[in-house]
Amino acid sequence: MEPEPPQPQLQPPPVALGTGAVARRLGVSPTTLRSWERRYAIGPDRREAGRHRRWTPADIARLELMCRLTAQGAPPSEAARVARGAAPDGPPASDAAAPTPGGPRALRLGDVRPECRGLARAAVRLDAPAVEDLLAAVLAELGPVTAWEEVIAPTLHAVGRKWATAGERYVEVEHLLSWYVSAALHRIRPAPEPFPAPPVLLACTPGEQHSLPMEALAATLGERALPVRMFGAALPADALRDAVRRTGPRAVVLWAQSRTTADASLARSVADIEWGPRGARGHSALLLAGPGWGAAAAAPPARAERLFGLRSGLAVIESVLAPRARGNARGNAPGTAAEPAAPAACGS
Repeated sequence: MEPEPPQPQLQPPPVALGTGAVARRLGVSPTTLRSWERRYAIGPDRREAGRHRRWTPADIARLELMCRLTAQGAPPSEAARVARGAAPDGPPASDAAAPTPGGPRALRLGDVRPECRGLARAAVRLDAPAVEDLLAAVLAELGPVTAWEEVIAPTLHAVGRKWATAGERYVEVEHLLSWYVSAALHRIRPAPEPFPAPPVLLACTPGEQHSLPMEALAATLGERALPVRMFGAALPADALRDAVRRTGPRAVVLWAQSRTTADASLARSVADIEWGPRGARGHSALLLAGPGWGAAAAAPPARAERLFGLRSGLAVIESVLAPRARGNARGNAPGTAAEPAAPAACGS
């Protein structure tokens, strides 16, 4: 008896995505996709019951081509005509094979999440509604820590590198993206019942205008019900010292983006501040954040600790707050000597 010929392997159907998932991947708003379908007939080949759009890999490839063309300045109608005529066969190019979305005006991102590529595309196009929608989606779905470290920060760094290598170009991209990132972070509401501990004071050093990392930290601390006082960009030295004396914070986080704003003498003066009533004076733990401190010409105070990254920085801050909370639970007054003041070792 002759063996039966091998049966051909049935290939699984390509995975089709919903409009929201495709919008996040490409960096456009769902409204934009529906508008393109209505105006330029560049929509999905099929719909599911209930009129839900399902985008196949071939559909997504056409949309990717349209996004690249519009980012290069082509009118949407012409970009749609070219994309419809391209008739892509098979799935679109993988993210790893296309590390710079948007052609010659693209941002170099490397190996990142699809949401990061989508945000980069929207920012380069100056598509403010799409940037706003994408930021809201990643913050809601990933949480502020993962969204910052894996989507927002890589995109901001890519914009900064592009600006540094392209002269005065792309300043508008950085400004638009920074503004909408700040707005999205400010919309994160703090937990209703703060942790029973003195606050964490956050500030940028005098002259330091890059405040987004501190805004991300403030939003995350508030979401975790940890008390925070955020003073923003370029806080004058005297105002910083007054704020420390008036609030008696458990920890002070100072951000410096560059060597020119990393003032070690200011850090030492903050570390030496005592606050609280006589007989129960306290010190704040001093935590230094930002790349500027790594290149500081003068050494920071020996009691200061460095923070590296949002996630590990949060772990350090939480470890600093924990002894104070235990002390308060035992009935000790805030700022008394019974409560340790030295911060835990900083994670990397």
